[in-house]
Amino acid sequence: MTADLSSLLNASKALTSHLSRPDLPSVNLSLDQIEAQSRRLVSRQPGTSGDAGRANYLLAQAHVDAPALAQSIAHLNTQATFSPLQALQDTDVAGYLRHAHEQNLISTIEEGRRETQEEFYRVLEDRGRRDWEARKKRVFEQLGARVGGENRAVADLKKSSHGKNLLSASVGPAPTLQMQSKMMAYDRVVTDLNAARLRGTSYPIVHALIQASLSANSDPRSLQITQNFHVLAKITGEPPALPPLSHAGAHILNAPIIERKFARAYLGDPESREAVELRRQIAKGAREALEEQYWDVIERTIQARPMEARLGGDPSVANKIRAYILVRHYRNGEWEDRIELVAGQPLWAKLFYLIRTGHAQEALDEAMRFQQAIEHRESSFLSHLRAWVDSPDRRLPKPHRDQLHAAYNAHMLHSSTADPFKLALYKLMGKIDPARRSVAQVTVTTEDWLWFQLSMVEEDEFGGLRGLAEVLLNYGERHFDGVPGQKGARRGVWAGVLLMCGQFERAVAALWDHHETEVEAVHLAIALAYHGLLRVPSRAETSDVTPLTLSPVSPPALSLSTLIWRYIRQFVKMDAREALQYVYCVCLSADQPGGVGKEQVENAWELVRRIIVLSNTGAAWEELVGGFRPDGTRFSGVIEQNAPLLKLEDSREYNEEILIRAAKSSEEADRIPEAIKLYNLAGDYPTVIAVLAQALGNTIAQPSVDEKARTIERTASDILRHYERTNRAVGKERDAVIRLLRVREAMDAKDAGRVESALELMESTDLIPMDGDVAKITKRAEEFRELPDALQRNLQTFLTLTMDILAAVHQKVKVSSLPDATRQSTLAALRKKSRSLIIFAGNLKYRMSPDVYSYLARLDVEIAL
Repeated sequence: MTADLSSLLNASKALTSHLSRPDLPSVNLSLDQIEAQSRRLVSRQPGTSGDAGRANYLLAQAHVDAPALAQSIAHLNTQATFSPLQALQDTDVAGYLRHAHEQNLISTIEEGRRETQEEFYRVLEDRGRRDWEARKKRVFEQLGARVGGENRAVADLKKSSHGKNLLSASVGPAPTLQMQSKMMAYDRVVTDLNAARLRGTSYPIVHALIQASLSANSDPRSLQITQNFHVLAKITGEPPALPPLSHAGAHILNAPIIERKFARAYLGDPESREAVELRRQIAKGAREALEEQYWDVIERTIQARPMEARLGGDPSVANKIRAYILVRHYRNGEWEDRIELVAGQPLWAKLFYLIRTGHAQEALDEAMRFQQAIEHRESSFLSHLRAWVDSPDRRLPKPHRDQLHAAYNAHMLHSSTADPFKLALYKLMGKIDPARRSVAQVTVTTEDWLWFQLSMVEEDEFGGLRGLAEVLLNYGERHFDGVPGQKGARRGVWAGVLLMCGQFERAVAALWDHHETEVEAVHLAIALAYHGLLRVPSRAETSDVTPLTLSPVSPPALSLSTLIWRYIRQFVKMDAREALQYVYCVCLSADQPGGVGKEQVENAWELVRRIIVLSNTGAAWEELVGGFRPDGTRFSGVIEQNAPLLKLEDSREYNEEILIRAAKSSEEADRIPEAIKLYNLAGDYPTVIAVLAQALGNTIAQPSVDEKARTIERTASDILRHYERTNRAVGKERDAVIRLLRVREAMDAKDAGRVESALELMESTDLIPMDGDVAKITKRAEEFRELPDALQRNLQTFLTLTMDILAAVHQKVKVSSLPDATRQSTLAALRKKSRSLIIFAGNLKYRMSPDVYSYLARLDVEIAL
């Protein structure tokens, strides 16, 4: 064995003998030394053995044989992964085709999986971005604008002594000048709407919004917003103007009923006959709007290119269509490819454009002019067209549809030369292959494509309008509006698409998501609510992040109250009356079933109370809530005058739900004068006096008197004079208010140096007995516990103030030039009063600060000297 190893060693050395260099020493290591050196080298690599060992240990605990798996992977041969299991012969064509088909299926599945994964992450990212933008917007709205380096809402909180000024009630940043002009153009519509509601008449709100949008949006890119309102006008069938008044009550007899007209069908069972008819009307109205829009395009195109149009003196519809086709499809003396001429005319294109612009009867008349030529090519086309035009719902009877399908499949479906407009006509009349939603050279714009979809919709097949809505929602906003901020992005198209397929709540949310269309979003929502085409969520379903509520088990819903509050909070302080006009619209959904309508009314009341609390005080504030004239008579404010719009049944409900609860909110927000006025307007006189007593008790204890305290005192004086004349709220609380006002007068007199008057005022309050009768003093000390809280908690203030006044009078008398006898008797009377105060303080069952007792005793000693 040793000889064999030696021979192997010599042979191995001979293998590299020609590579050896005599200047380098040879290294002779044993196997043990080589192993030791190898281990030493491995140990120098950080984490190599340790990590592998730990990984194998963890895998082994999970019953995973890592070394066996590593060996299997090392010996894996992937060359035959996509090869057939059995070798194919060169002549096995069927086997090859089957294998190729399987590979195509595998590739398609893999590609679909990859696309689905990419779409999932894209939608996830888009949803996350939207949620983040919504939350960020909500936070900014809650916090308000930065004013003078400090957040406005935080400043409001700092102004509140109780810190109860909620962020949710803070106002938002002031709108820009451009935004203000737009808002003013629209708010007149809302004011007119509410005036009509008060009169009990209908109001063409959508047409009014169309005019407002035209006056507010001078940018041509904003015409899409006007078009969206036009779509809604066609969907609702709203008349552009109501019949004029001829006599009293004629407006009720002649005007159509518009308010909440569609609420029953829209909010009820989606499978009911009314709901189905409503969806048909939505599709029909949207289609008609697109037809009118395209007719405007045709007329503008002809006017812009008169030489190519060659209109001539015939202003008929058919001639204008002929001129438009020349502009669109005739180039350099030739018609576009696949345009088929019938009797020398592009008849199929002409018939399609007539139908596309809503002139179906004119299309039939034009076809009859070329009856012979048409029947020579398409023998049954005219009978199908006549039946389709005469059908009220544009639906052919089954025999006609079967014939159309047969003709279409026979020589048009797979033809590469068939006229695209003839294909489109056949598809429209027979509603052929609705899943294939476009026709080359025909549906070239978004509006063309949408019109074609709406024309193909059939409520009894393929899900109807709701099925189309699902398809459009899968496309998403990017497909129609483009990516925001990028060139070519059009704002409002996606909202218009959603309107056309009956997704009204989503349409409003799509406009609200973009700052430049927030104003239109609010007014579109009001118009929808007025017509009964807006579903609002219950209070439990309402989101704090976004007005739109989406649920897998119920249709979308939009919180109109949330939307309106976020809108009006921008100008609620500047123009509270206008803000109220929007709040009145929240009650449009008062008839929604399931208790939701009642919640909407309560939401409106809450917004009214919030506006009262946030509004600036003064004459404008009294215009909102009402007030009292100098003669004591009460006048009502605009809220009470518009109580029917808030579903307030009577003055009692108005007082309880609006005035009293707003007064409580004002009290919590430390707006005491406003709270007192509101309680007074509501006729809650005992509460008025109680709040006055508490407020005056707080101001008495303050070291310095500010304007707010003076306002409270003036309000208290005015109310007391009125209550004394009418003998209202008689009792301890009113007496407490009188005493506290006199204490304030005494403080002012003392500060002004009129200490004698101050002493008389304090004695008139009868809070501290100073006649020297010990029995009486003891009894009064026991009775003090029965006085109102506002007096009890200011005991220390009363005692120190009175003693200060006594000391000041004593000092003044001592240095006065009065006769000696008079001066001595006056000083004795002051000492008697001082001693009575000390006895009274000692008999009180209250624990006062030792400093107070010490202070009183020191002044008493000074007076006694």
